[in-house]
Amino acid sequence: MQQASHPTVILGAGFAGLFTALHLSQQNYSYPIILIEQRDRFSFKPLLYELLSGELHSKQVYPRYQELLAGSKVKFVQDTVQSIDIHQQRVDTVSGQAFHYSNLVLALGSKTTYFATPGAAEYAMPFTSGEQAIALRQHLRRKLYQAIQTPDSEHRRLLLTVAIIGAGPAGIELACTLADLLPIWYDELGGDGSEIHVVLVNRSREILKGDVNSHLRCTVERAMKNRLIPVDFLFDAAVTKITSEGVEYRRQEQIQMLPAGTIAWTAGTAPNPLLMELPVSQNRGRLLVKPTLQLSNFPEIFAAGDCAMDSDHPQPPTAQVAYQQGIAIAQNLQRISQNKPTVPVQVQLRGTLMKLGLNEGVANLFNKVQIKGQAGHLIREGTYLQLLPNSTHNLKVTTEWLTDELFQRHRAATPMQLGQTPWLSGVATTAAALIFATPLVWRVAQPTQFQQNLSWTGVPTLLNHLTPRR
Repeated sequence: MQQASHPTVILGAGFAGLFTALHLSQQNYSYPIILIEQRDRFSFKPLLYELLSGELHSKQVYPRYQELLAGSKVKFVQDTVQSIDIHQQRVDTVSGQAFHYSNLVLALGSKTTYFATPGAAEYAMPFTSGEQAIALRQHLRRKLYQAIQTPDSEHRRLLLTVAIIGAGPAGIELACTLADLLPIWYDELGGDGSEIHVVLVNRSREILKGDVNSHLRCTVERAMKNRLIPVDFLFDAAVTKITSEGVEYRRQEQIQMLPAGTIAWTAGTAPNPLLMELPVSQNRGRLLVKPTLQLSNFPEIFAAGDCAMDSDHPQPPTAQVAYQQGIAIAQNLQRISQNKPTVPVQVQLRGTLMKLGLNEGVANLFNKVQIKGQAGHLIREGTYLQLLPNSTHNLKVTTEWLTDELFQRHRAATPMQLGQTPWLSGVATTAAALIFATPLVWRVAQPTQFQQNLSWTGVPTLLNHLTPRR
């Protein structure tokens, strides 16, 4: 059993770390909870594209931890971890603070890696946090303003070209978003939106190679071609250098150059270097854990999210996995405090969700049913908004989102489907929003009444599968 003088310390406040802390607090955990995170805001990574585009606001998907943790028993420490001594059970931060723990949760995630590509760290823009999404938006706005004032057509083409490195889910979702968004922004400035170029640069010929979404390849390829301006593909292109003028790459043994005023990097992540220094079993920098998410030789330590791996039950590094792991760790920590044995973590993959442009997406439910277009967009956003950590914040944001959808706010012009009229499109979107989002808001506001009144319809069971309640 834990010693009351030593708290449970959680390192990292992404999905895994934050949900561990909140669920411990909700369970009336009897020991102090300390959450250490270097940033002051929670980045809801699946919805950073909406933050970039303005479809959702920063208060919705980039809230302050102070707001999310209000009223909880969690002590939030904004600081950067400097070292971890797992033998002395001590964590030191760069500000000089030291924290001794009885239990430790490692949820530090991963870091952007540039694979030692010259110039990448200086000139390529990563896209993994709310801060970076806002920075990219401001950068793109500047380039559009410069382009509208540039008479030289060659220089204007450079300013209006966006190169996205990496054709995994992040690169594809970003490319689809920008291929709809940038022409609209440029048209508003008086420019010609058709001059925009969004280029997806990838080392191999396949998009989504080795990814959990690989079976959506055909759907994704069609969507990229049907944006306001089609996404250009540059495959078999090994990036050799990034400069202020564009991307140098090797293709068919020849070195070539893609001029671009904006370069976004989504090509990969690497394990947190701090964790790689720990004297524990690892696989390519990810900490090997037991099915209970504990380290084999240090049962007082749990690890989850991008930085952990159960060799017998590997899971993709996604938000839904980290979310479920955080809840499970909290339950096991509670069991430890009650002198009960820990239990294996059961993660249920409920399918995948992808953004394929403004107001368009695909929801792959349980790997059996694909829902595309605006309906897929609504399911994707509604599902992710249900994962917001704080129930009060969750209800507020979901209500705001539903209002925006019903009144067509942030609605961008997209290519019309064959035979579809704008009026019918608005009616269809409104109907879909009502059908899907209203039960979500009701479930958040009055969960008991929702369950009692709609249990006969099967809707509560379906929503519990798609968007599990906390």
